[in-house]
Amino acid sequence: MRGPHSGYLPPRPVLSAPRVAAPAGACDAHLHVIGPQALFPLAEGRAFTPQDAPLEALLHLHDTLGIDRAVVVQCNPHGTDNRALLDALRREPTRLRGVAIVAPGITRGELQRMAEGGVRALRFHHMPDAGSFSPQGMAAFTLLAPVMAELDLHAQFMLDANALDEVLPHFRHWKLPVVIDHMGNVDAARGTDQPAVRQLCRLLAEERIWVKVSAAYRISARPPDYPDARAVHEALIRANPDRILWGSDWPHTRLEHDMPDDTRLLDLFNEWTPDPAMRRAILVDNPARLYGFG
Repeated sequence: MRGPHSGYLPPRPVLSAPRVAAPAGACDAHLHVIGPQALFPLAEGRAFTPQDAPLEALLHLHDTLGIDRAVVVQCNPHGTDNRALLDALRREPTRLRGVAIVAPGITRGELQRMAEGGVRALRFHHMPDAGSFSPQGMAAFTLLAPVMAELDLHAQFMLDANALDEVLPHFRHWKLPVVIDHMGNVDAARGTDQPAVRQLCRLLAEERIWVKVSAAYRISARPPDYPDARAVHEALIRANPDRILWGSDWPHTRLEHDMPDDTRLLDLFNEWTPDPAMRRAILVDNPARLYGFG
């Protein structure tokens, strides 16, 4: 396992607002709060060791970008210890909602307290080639789905969309909203005719999933503008703009080169989504509906 920092880059300082101002109520629906590790230690046996990315840095980022709301997703190196996440939600109850990672044996009472504290979803992983990077997968989802349904929690999946056929039967059994991270982690270089993108689009059109058009830099090897990711982004939005969310994926963990510019990421979203009404739906209306922002 890598030691602390160990060559991973910190996020770039954010110095300017995007060229097109975000609409009031805009939401960054995917990012992480990490540490500070002196207060909230990382999990033993973690797959990687990130630098701290505390709430104060996140709020500065969003104040600069003009983002009013955010969904904090539990970062894998914190494992099932959600204290950093819950602390952020407690400190910013109007501005933030959360997505937790929990152990399958968690009690209903513990989950209910999380929900009352602003957690709206649980995160699961189905990345067949990721090895130890998958802390909670389909087995955990199957065990937790009944109580999630009772508490009105939805499921968020970090998955390889090429493996959708393996997980769809699990989704059909439980009528929970399902959110797919990072455009399904497809390979943007393969274009939009690849089976994984076609299936994502079909499921969006059928209103069976939500998809985050986040982390273009994780599906494209062509920084800083990720032109091959644009086609995937556009195809997903065409399939169903009312089921799309945008997220920055700040602080962009596990990168040793080509750290994204967060202002540029929001500029790219605006360029790739030129219709102001559609941008408002993705940035404001959709996350407000799914995460319960007032």
